[in-house]
Amino acid sequence: MAQQLTQRKQQGEFHNDALVKESTTKICDAELQLQYTNYKNGLQQIAQKIGDVEQEAEEHKLVLETLEPLPADRKCFRMINGVLVERTVKDVVPALRTNSEGLRKVLEDLVKQYNSKQTEMEKWKKKNNIQVVQQ
Repeated sequence: MAQQLTQRKQQGEFHNDALVKESTTKICDAELQLQYTNYKNGLQQIAQKIGDVEQEAEEHKLVLETLEPLPADRKCFRMINGVLVERTVKDVVPALRTNSEGLRKVLEDLVKQYNSKQTEMEKWKKKNNIQVVQQ
């Protein structure tokens, strides 16, 4: 009789251990999925910023191409903080060049950030043996 109780306890404990292992695995899977989602969202945000900066840099390039052949004393208009101000071409072109170079540097930094984040994600996927079924 005592032996049967011991066997039942052991079976119950084994059953509880199996439940604990199963729930731990589910939690671990959920954490991994959350981390994967965070990596993907981070990459998507950086890619969005890259697209925005590229578009703005292209606009600067077009404006510079338009203004450079014009006479330096010709008047033009520039939007500064939502206010349209009258300037001359010789005043605007240097500022546009400076802004364009700044955008190029920001773009380079964002691309580096994207690549490092992507490399970090690949290392994480290898470390945790993650295989993406559907992207």
